[in-house]
Amino acid sequence: MAVVSESEYKGRPMIVLKSSEEDKFPFQFGLKKAKLILEAIEDIKKFVEKNDK
Repeated sequence: MAVVSESEYKGRPMIVLKSSEEDKFPFQFGLKKAKLILEAIEDIKKFVEKNDK
């Protein structure tokens, strides 16, 4: 299960996703990309279903 936290970069909020607490390379992004992900969430789900073999 993902470990989710928030941080800040140059005064802007960021969301940080890790595969575990020890993950050395987290996936992080800001509000603009978060909104883009939400707009495309169904396509992202389809992509995962199609390619998760």
